[in-house]
Parts: sequence; structure tokens; C-alpha cells
Amino acid sequence: MDRRTFVTVTTAIGLLPAARALAAKGDLRAAAREAWIYTLPLIEMARTRSQQLSRGRANQLYHVRQLADPDRRQVTAPNNDTLFSSGWFDLTRGPVSLTIPNAGERYLAVQLMDMYTNTNACLSLRTATDRIGKDGGTFTLVGPGQKSSGPNPVRMATLHGWVLARILTDGCDDLPAACAVQDRLVLAGPQVPVPGPFAGRNDTAGAYFGTAAKLLASDPPPQRHLLQRFAGLGLRPGQPFPATKLSDADLAQIEAGVAEARAAVIANGKGTNDGGYIDGWRYPPTNLGDFKDDFMLRAIVALVGLAANTPDEAMYLHPQGDQGRLFTGDGLYRLRLPTPPPVDAFWSLTMYEATAEGQLFLTANAINRYSIGDRTKGLRNNPDGSIDIWIGRSDPGGERSANWLPAPASGPFSLSFRAYWPRQEFRDGRYRLPPVERL
Repeated sequence: MDRRTFVTVTTAIGLLPAARALAAKGDLRAAAREAWIYTLPLIEMARTRSQQLSRGRANQLYHVRQLADPDRRQVTAPNNDTLFSSGWFDLTRGPVSLTIPNAGERYLAVQLMDMYTNTNACLSLRTATDRIGKDGGTFTLVGPGQKSSGPNPVRMATLHGWVLARILTDGCDDLPAACAVQDRLVLAGPQVPVPGPFAGRNDTAGAYFGTAAKLLASDPPPQRHLLQRFAGLGLRPGQPFPATKLSDADLAQIEAGVAEARAAVIANGKGTNDGGYIDGWRYPPTNLGDFKDDFMLRAIVALVGLAANTPDEAMYLHPQGDQGRLFTGDGLYRLRLPTPPPVDAFWSLTMYEATAEGQLFLTANAINRYSIGDRTKGLRNNPDGSIDIWIGRSDPGGERSANWLPAPASGPFSLSFRAYWPRQEFRDGRYRLPPVERL
């Protein structure tokens, strides 16, 4: 189905009996709640694109030459292990090309996401050795329904999306070598205007759903049948949201549904409604990064972990804290690793301060250490080979200082453990991390 046909069909959905019944029952609150959760990833992707391309263009990579720090707040829960090269593809004028160098033993992976935050591909020596080759390789990003004669076609689910490359960096001294790898990464395609402006997640329901309608039209969803459930709201791809034509009572119901959705996503993002911890850790669901019909998980990740990878590429774990996934204590915590985590790339533990909405950002500290891991200089092992990581607001002193991960001076904080290229025993649960202890 082409986009014009799709818009025509979904516009007509508003006339279907199910949609009329939804409106007749006055169940606008439930419809608004569901529609907000479903479209939040689109809103967050559009926001991030607008921020990153405020002075740039699509179909071109932009290289971040420094590691993430507390001043960078474009993306929630950033890592402090890799340099990023980021670009936004636009396939409305045809396929674009992506050239990836062979970085040798240095970790390099290029994640390709559609506008619904699903990872359509992650290209690296792990997944595409034969196509990257000794001298690198060129891939062709192809949109829905498009044909391409370019090399190594990669089919994307939407016409717009995000290209995000991660390049492992072993500290500041290693930056020049990592930047040289970035220079060999190339995204090339037609110059096209950057879409926007768009409303954000905290705007009124009218503004929010007006933007959602535009985004649903420019990048139709894979679950197109679901739009029937939203038609009673007046949410139709490519059509203005009829906020001015709704009664005050209807608008109040819609705003109430949005408030419920926002509260549910934030609460789940903070882990306050979260169970399922194993030995004090929340392990990634198997559908992370390829969410299919799990729209609540997709919305949560869009808010607190946008651009999450699939578990075969990287496992993101967070420990159980004092309140859900948040730690609040002023004392010392310890993570003791009896054996090195089984990974084929690298592992790290990152500290974040938590915002009121549950978003996570790096936090300033006296030693400028935002993460600790297998490449941390001076990391001390115990005589039996285990590793103690000391977590707290104050320097624990003595030999412990070498393994100190500083927490924010005040306020709640959260931790994320990253395991890149985790081995099978990590993915299937034979290996488990021990809990973070409060001392």
C-alpha cells in the first residue's frame, strides 16, 4: 500500500462503526491514553532529530569528537564508552549509501533505526563481516516499496530514521585514533529539508496529537490496523487534529487520558511499578530494540533509553535501588564482580542523575568519572580476582578510591550496566550479576 492510499484508508476509518462506537461511549480518555503511548516514540525521535539537525541536514553524518559528559543532554542515558557518529536518513527521494570502515579490533557498530525506534539492522564485524571486508564496505539504505541497484541493500521500515554509530574509545589519549575511524564513516544522499517544527511530549493534547498525525503520515506505522482505535479521537494521519471542534468536556477527557499515559510511562521508566528483578538486576527483555507489539515498553525506552540496541548486540541492565531503579542513600554501595562479565567487546557501569520525569543524564563529579569498566585505568582487583566497585556520593578513600564510581552530590541516581557483544551464557542467564549492596 502506498502512502497516498494509506492516508485515504485511515482517514475513512473515522467513519467505521468501531470508531463511532468509541466516541459514542465517551471513551476518549482510554483512546487518548493508548494513542499517546503508541505515538511517543515518534515524538521523541522527531524531537531528537530537530535538536541534532538544528543547523545541519539529513543524509549526512555528524561526528561527536568528545566522550559524553554532563553538559550533553540531547539523548537520555548516554554511554561514556564510545564516540558517536549520528545522522538522520531521508529516503523520500530514493535510497542513500552508507560506508563503514573496518576498524579491526576496535569496537565499531552502526545501528539503523526506523522512526518507531525499532532497530532494523546493526552493522558491524559481528553481523556483516563478509560485507564490510578488509577495506570496509558500502551499504544501500532502501525505503518501503523502493528498488535499489546499489550494493548491499538494507531494507528500512520507514522513509525516515536514525543512523547511530558507536566507536569504542579507550580514554582521552585514544581520541585521535577513534576520530580517524569516524572520518571513514560516510552517509551520502540527496539534500532534503529537515521536517518540523513539532510539538513535544509535554505540550497540550491538541498540539501533541497534531504532530503525531503529521508523523504518522510521513512514516506510516507497521501496525496500521491500530489506527482504527484512535480514529474516535480525530487522530488521522496527515489531518489536522480537531481540537478546536471538540467540546470542553471531550477535551478534558482527552487531556486526562494523556496525563494517565504520561504518568504510567514515567512511573515505569523510574521502575516504581517495576518487578522482575533477578538477583537484584533487571535484565533486558528479548524484544528490546525490536519491540513489535509491546507499545508500553517501546514508550518507556523512548523516554529513558532512546536508541537501545537489541540484546545480541548489547545488554543494558539496571540494578534494583532503594525506590524502584533509583538509589537515594547518602552512604556507600558496593558491586562485587566475582569473575569478569563474559563479553566479546567490553563492559561498563555508568552513573546517572535522575530527572523528575525519569530521564537519566551523566552527573558532574570531582574526578570527572562517569563510568567504570574493563578499560578503566588503575582499576584494582582483589587477591581472588574479584572486583569491588564502590558507589557513593563521597570518595570511599584509600585503595577503594581507584574503584570509586561517584554519585551525584544530592538527589536520586541510577546505574546502568552495559555488556557489548555478550556471550551466550550472559544472554541465556547462566551468568548473572550479583546485587548492588547497600553498606
